[in-house]
Amino acid sequence: MLKHRGFPGRLAGTDHQFTIRRASKDGATPLKARERYADRRPADRRADAAFLEALIGHFGDAPFERGNLDAGRLNWLLGREVVPAMDPFDPASYDALLRVDIAAARRSFPDVLDGFEEIGAPEDDRDEDIGPAR
Repeated sequence: MLKHRGFPGRLAGTDHQFTIRRASKDGATPLKARERYADRRPADRRADAAFLEALIGHFGDAPFERGNLDAGRLNWLLGREVVPAMDPFDPASYDALLRVDIAAARRSFPDVLDGFEEIGAPEDDRDEDIGPAR
């Protein structure tokens, strides 16, 4: 099992886990998409947003190995913001490749992507040589 060094282990100040410490001797917990209902607790929604922000900050939109990422937290994003990056996809493998769907992430969590610059995004039309303010 690949350990993603530098990836946050949990949401600060909470028990919302983002990574696991060691591989299970029974094998990886299978990934399966979970339905996000509108009445979810705000703390759970913050954990989803923070986890997605960590994924984008760590991997961008490049494929990444599941490794030690928590299956429970991945399940809340799977099939929407996090999609399989390989075919066939084995949901019960620590080696499964996933990727972040930036367009879906932008629709679901617009605040998460405010600080990230997309490659190929239109440049700002402002004139940088305006001079001193009068």
